[in-house]
Amino acid sequence: MHSTATTPFRQLHHVCIVVHDLQKAVAYYESLGMGPWFDYPKGQAYVAFDVPNPEASAEMRYKCLDLDNFQLQLCQPSMLDSPQRRFLDTHGEGVYHLGFEVPDCDQAEAQAQQSGVGITARGRRADQSGFSYFDTRAGAGVVLEVRKTAA
Repeated sequence: MHSTATTPFRQLHHVCIVVHDLQKAVAYYESLGMGPWFDYPKGQAYVAFDVPNPEASAEMRYKCLDLDNFQLQLCQPSMLDSPQRRFLDTHGEGVYHLGFEVPDCDQAEAQAQQSGVGITARGRRADQSGFSYFDTRAGAGVVLEVRKTAA
């Protein structure tokens, strides 16, 4: 059995589902008694931002819901090319990624790379909060992300 002590994929922060219609999806979850929803808090600007399509990233719309043990995120990508748009067009609505909270994004990124996964997108703010997405869909069935929440 493998030790999981050194993996950055331990503390689930959120599950992100891509949807065609954000308003319709939120309304459905609300009909199940799930709420309140809020806009994804963008936070400070990134000092390092390496994503496949920055314009498409800027146009993505998110709604979030804090549940007892993790956050649910709904993402409606724009029509511009992005990994989320390609997933939606190819697979339909569904779980796009799992996000894990880490104390240090750079360290978590290095640990994941030592496991043989590549980085598909990353961003860091001046306070070292940020994110890294990994090329794990083929092996894990889903994209894995690490993130450090801004203080």
